[in-house]
Order: sequence, then structure tokens, then C-alpha cells
Amino acid sequence: MSELFHVGISGARGRMGRAVSQALDAREDVMVPVRFDWGETPELGLCDVVIDFSTAEASTALAGTCAERGGPALVIGSTGFTPEQEAALAAASERIAIVRSGNFSLGVNILIGLVEHAALRLDARDWDIEITEAHHRKKIDAPSGTALMLGEAAAAGRGHDLAELRSPPHDGVGEARKVGSIGFASVRAGGIVGDHTVLFASDDETLTLSHSAIDRSLFAKGAIAAAAWVRTRKPGFYDMQDVLGFRQA
Repeated sequence: MSELFHVGISGARGRMGRAVSQALDAREDVMVPVRFDWGETPELGLCDVVIDFSTAEASTALAGTCAERGGPALVIGSTGFTPEQEAALAAASERIAIVRSGNFSLGVNILIGLVEHAALRLDARDWDIEITEAHHRKKIDAPSGTALMLGEAAAAGRGHDLAELRSPPHDGVGEARKVGSIGFASVRAGGIVGDHTVLFASDDETLTLSHSAIDRSLFAKGAIAAAAWVRTRKPGFYDMQDVLGFRQA
């Protein structure tokens, strides 16, 4: 049996929090000493690592608290962070180990690599990039964190930051599409777990790369793998590319 480790769950009553709880309860090598939500005061000292699927505000506050205490490590799946909150997470990572990802799926993280490679090979003067994502009606941020990760990968393939290439939503009558820009479209409906599509389109052909999440448990499994990995790491800001060994530490 693997070494027993202790995992707390932040955002425990949310969709992902419940999925993480169910996945952890099925394992014999994990104990869950605390399950909590925003506004509650957990005993963080009981945890080796906390898995956090809450909100950007709650995650930022939790990271600050953990940094002040010198632990535990964090796995953060919240999205929709402001630049100020991003800076606060980066500051916290100087004192604790943090894995943050907009998506903990193995398939999505492989898709990110494919998108970057395709963007590198397909000339921006000939190929447009549009990213479409769909989620359940209760998701409050758009585009999704995963869609932005895909956009960042596409921009990196073209040698730019996403901020330089991201176009505003197509709506109404305006200017023609700018060469090399990256567009986004979001759908919020029903109970869709998560669908992401990256369309590369030229005048002659299209290439579509996509991923569909069938069950929310796949994200929980990835987050737990990240928790097992990060609990022994030195302070720093990591992502799933690190966890999966795609990037050398």
C-alpha cells in the first residue's frame, strides 16, 4: 500500500468538491481530515495538501493563509482570476508549493501540446484560429480556464502572448477579422461537463482539435494525482505539465 497522506477539500459542497470527495473516499491511501467552504475556518495543520475548487477570491485568500503558515501545499482548480489575484498566488508560491490548472484532464493537457504544435506549423497569414467551449449553465466565468490555456498554447506556437492576439467576441457589425488573431466563443447550457474545440481554418481546408469531458470524475482523478505529486515539492508555481512529466522541473 502507498504511504498514507492527508488531503483537505476546499469548495467541498460544490460540483467538483463533491466529485473530489467521492474519489478520495474510494482510496485507501488517503485520509480527508477537513472539508470546507468559503467563510469556514478549517484546521489546515491536519493536511499535507488541500485540493481547492472554489472561486478565484476564495482560492486567493486560501493561498495567502497557507503561505503565512508555511503550508499545506495547494492544488487549485478555480478559474477567473484577476491580474491582482494572479500576482497574489505567485507571491504565495514563493513560500508553498502550488499546482494550478484550468483543467486537470490528461487528454486536455495533451491537446494543449497538439494545439501549440499546430499553431507553430500553420502560417498565421493563411490559417485563422477560433476556440469554442461549452459548459453547464452554472459556470460563472467565460471563456473557461481551459479555453484560455488552449489560446495561450496557440499564441505560444505563433511566438506571441495571448494578450497580443486575442480578439473581442464577434458580435454585430464591425471590422473584418484581423490576420493572426485568436477568437473565442462560449456556450453555457444544461449540465454540459466541458467541451473544447480549436478550429484552424484556411481558405482551402479546416483542422479541428477537440476534447469532450464525459464525467466530472476525470478532473477529480487528475487533481488527486497532482495532490500526491505536489505534497513533497519545494515551494513554487506548477501546473499539470509538471505533474505529468511533460516539463522538466
